[in-house]
Amino acid sequence: MATKQDQFNELQKKNLETAMRLAQMSIENSQRLMELQVATAKSLFEEGVQNVKALSGVKDPKEAMELRAQYAQSTTEKMLSCVREMTELASRTQTEVGKMVSEQLSTGGKDVFESMQKMFTGMPITDQNAMTALQTAMDTTRAAFEQMAQASSEAFQLFAQPGVPKGKK
Repeated sequence: MATKQDQFNELQKKNLETAMRLAQMSIENSQRLMELQVATAKSLFEEGVQNVKALSGVKDPKEAMELRAQYAQSTTEKMLSCVREMTELASRTQTEVGKMVSEQLSTGGKDVFESMQKMFTGMPITDQNAMTALQTAMDTTRAAFEQMAQASSEAFQLFAQPGVPKGKK
């Protein structure tokens, strides 16, 4: 039979694993964001150099204005594309984190409940009223964890829905 310390260590191990998964996800997403920003900056720089070269050879002011307008439009499109990709990445990350937190609340609550149940099972309680009170407390605790997990899941689903105004669905 596992000791109370073993049960506590197991809970701590699960929490540490979840924290490490969150940290890894954060690092990976930061890398993706930086790669996207670097690629966009490089592309804009190269296009800017080409545009300056093209503008330096233009003699007609009308043609120069057209080139500038094309460059401005291209730059705007690239920036908007970059922002769109960053938003999609943030949305996916938010969904992943939401799932992970909901899972942690759900399984963590169940693990705590099971540990409490094992702990109370081993206690020498002969008073039936005390045993009933402990069972009621455990049932209330389980129900509270289930409500927290459900509320957390619903909240993350709301936040993960793009374009939905706050408070409306």
